[in-house]
Amino acid sequence: MQIYWTTIEEIIEETPQVKTYLLKVPEGFTWEEGAHTHFALEGFNAGEKPNRSLIRHMSISTLPNENYIGITTRIKEQCSEFKSILRNMERGEKVAIFKTSSNVPFKRHVPNVYLLSSGVGLATFRPLILQYLEDQTGIEKLHSLNVDSTKDYLYPNVFESVEGHHQLISEFVDNRAYYYERVKQLAEDRDGLFYIVGSDPFLEQNIEILRAAGIAPDQMMLDKHPHQREAFFTQEEMA
Repeated sequence: MQIYWTTIEEIIEETPQVKTYLLKVPEGFTWEEGAHTHFALEGFNAGEKPNRSLIRHMSISTLPNENYIGITTRIKEQCSEFKSILRNMERGEKVAIFKTSSNVPFKRHVPNVYLLSSGVGLATFRPLILQYLEDQTGIEKLHSLNVDSTKDYLYPNVFESVEGHHQLISEFVDNRAYYYERVKQLAEDRDGLFYIVGSDPFLEQNIEILRAAGIAPDQMMLDKHPHQREAFFTQEEMA
């Protein structure tokens, strides 16, 4: 396993509780849209065994052509040791990234793509949206639906820049009940491709609604490794 040590180049306050940490791209480090990585703080590998309290599994919220590795995360007032340390970190401090891969690469040649997310889960989809804006080949429509009870919605600059772009729909809602009603409506598109990012209960609820509407498992993209993905659909079938 290769560990890439790098530095925080910039810290962006997206909302009162959400920050994006822009990291310098280490030599030889590559990734694609929809990628996730292990993000670790100094000291995580100082002992015989890794200190897992200093490691988190994070999505990369930037594309390679932005020349930064973006890590977007919510940091509440009451938070874990990891988030508490991260909150007080500054530009120039060292962090590590390793085990980078993607479970939700951008697929083309499907009529309509739906991005279903909760809160900061939208960070996973930001690169997909930017990729679509660069090249719409093979996709008729991209529809992002995000639920966030804080009402501090992420990346307004991205969506404001494409206002009037009729093939890209950005929809934010502030409660789960209405969100799931919208998912049912979007699922009327039996040919759509549905990407889902969020907590495990959030994934389970979305899968249940989509399956009930006749959406097949191969039309759902989850930010999970293959064996983890399989477990979600096995659970759904046994319910």
